[in-house]
Amino acid sequence: MVNEFVYCPRLFYYEWIDGLFAHSVDTVEGANRHAAIDSSPTEMPPPDQDALVVSRSVQLSSETHRLIAKIDVVESASGEVSPVEYKKGSPCDGPDGPAAWPADRVQAGVQALVLMDNGYTCSEAVLYYSATRQRVSVRVDEALIGETVAAVQAARALAAHAVRPEPLVDSPKCPRCSLVGICLPDETRLWSLLDEESDHQLVLFEKESVTDEQAPAKEPRRLVPARDDLRPLYVVGYDMIVGKNGEVLTVKQKGKLIDEIRLHELSQVNLYGNVQITAHAVQVLCEAERPVAHFSYGGWFYGLTQGLGLKNVFLRRDQFQLASVPLFCVAIARRIVHNKIRNQRRLLQRNHVSPSPLMLQQLNRYADAAMRAADLPTLLGIEGTAARLYFSAFTGMLKIDKPGEEKSASGPFKFDVNGRNRRPPRDPVNALLSFGYSLLAKDLTIICAAVGFDPFIGFYHQPRFGRPALALDIMEAFRPLIVDSAVITAINTRMIGADDFLQVGPAVAMKPKARKAFLRAYEQRMDTLVTHPHFRYRVNYRRVLEIQTRLLARVIAGEISHYPGFETR
Repeated sequence: MVNEFVYCPRLFYYEWIDGLFAHSVDTVEGANRHAAIDSSPTEMPPPDQDALVVSRSVQLSSETHRLIAKIDVVESASGEVSPVEYKKGSPCDGPDGPAAWPADRVQAGVQALVLMDNGYTCSEAVLYYSATRQRVSVRVDEALIGETVAAVQAARALAAHAVRPEPLVDSPKCPRCSLVGICLPDETRLWSLLDEESDHQLVLFEKESVTDEQAPAKEPRRLVPARDDLRPLYVVGYDMIVGKNGEVLTVKQKGKLIDEIRLHELSQVNLYGNVQITAHAVQVLCEAERPVAHFSYGGWFYGLTQGLGLKNVFLRRDQFQLASVPLFCVAIARRIVHNKIRNQRRLLQRNHVSPSPLMLQQLNRYADAAMRAADLPTLLGIEGTAARLYFSAFTGMLKIDKPGEEKSASGPFKFDVNGRNRRPPRDPVNALLSFGYSLLAKDLTIICAAVGFDPFIGFYHQPRFGRPALALDIMEAFRPLIVDSAVITAINTRMIGADDFLQVGPAVAMKPKARKAFLRAYEQRMDTLVTHPHFRYRVNYRRVLEIQTRLLARVIAGEISHYPGFETR
């Protein structure tokens, strides 16, 4: 951690204070290299022994400096010891040849301090750089000790005050950093330039002239991965059991193996209906921070089973405080409703056979009116009126009959939409929409918890028992872009037909075939690449949801002035 602090204080903040960590190619290779050393630890000789001894994977602590160090190798000879730390990269170019990087120097200093506090004599530390196979010596003198102690004190001061450091500016360190997708250094830095001299509270509450069109002129470096390599698992059916066997999850039905999934390939597990999961599988998933989402067979989102999550309570503390400030809530809610209506309008333009110019004009006016709304009830009224207009034209986006075919009259249902209805949905389209919105709410609940938010404290959606209000806040702008679009695609491409539904009293429910088909359509949409309107790079929608949630966290923390909503082009 001291190494990370010297390398980048912001990285130290995320790893030590927030408790966040993400693997990259470099960290995986480093972990594999250290695993070989850690697999065969050996004992250290006593301080007064003069024999030549090489000890591996040595862990010692210093009560004086309150430090713990795990040293790869300790070489003992002639009454002195030298810690040897293995590094993946290359040394830097010093005035006298290869030299240790500043962060590595301080890490060697920490190891020397710990060894000396345990009674050993240490005048030299060694850094072995694997890329060039070079040993670089670091002299343990007063300069190194002073540099190390100062770094430790500064790291402790940062942890005590818990003030997130500013991101690095165009630093070459960022592209190879494993936490760059969490830190968002360029995105945070460039967006904050809009109001660099202004107080963040003043900007949020009074400077409503700031619009999304005023995005940073300079495009950030493409540092965020386009897609996440991990994939969600959906288990839908009766009498199924999810268990663990070695490094894989197993799915069985009545004792028969249905499927096996590697644990390291999973992002989450979703259980629908009468599906059981073993305690061993739950423990492993919690340890790996892979949430388990529980749904009714019809798609009602019950809740999550997950690990402890983030240990940093400061974001949640600020979230609770600002959620009770009406002006802040209205400022965030304006942007949310504005973006939602604009995205509904754009979806109609893209998919409707002949959208009404008057209706498009009205939606545009409602979007503008949302930015001027004085309170949350007014915004709710604007959103509801716009939604009625939008859903009145939803059927026009459904291409139910193929060209050249006679209009289909078969099947118990028709894909007609007479407005939005739910609890229960009374037509197939609304059944699909309700199912999709439940999926999206689940995904954003997971993301909010991963970022450090409390998903149940929102700014636009006010707290209500059992409702993930913040997840619903962020979700509003993405309802048309993700769920509505997935519904349109599933119907228009014949992934789902009119005979894939059944009537249950006044409600219309999906058959298993429709549910599985829509899950495919939803995941395909989440994996679709889209150009971010502000940062201009292409990422998939699942990554966009994470970026937007982290940007909202930057607003809460005061790092940027206002929430940059997402509108498709």
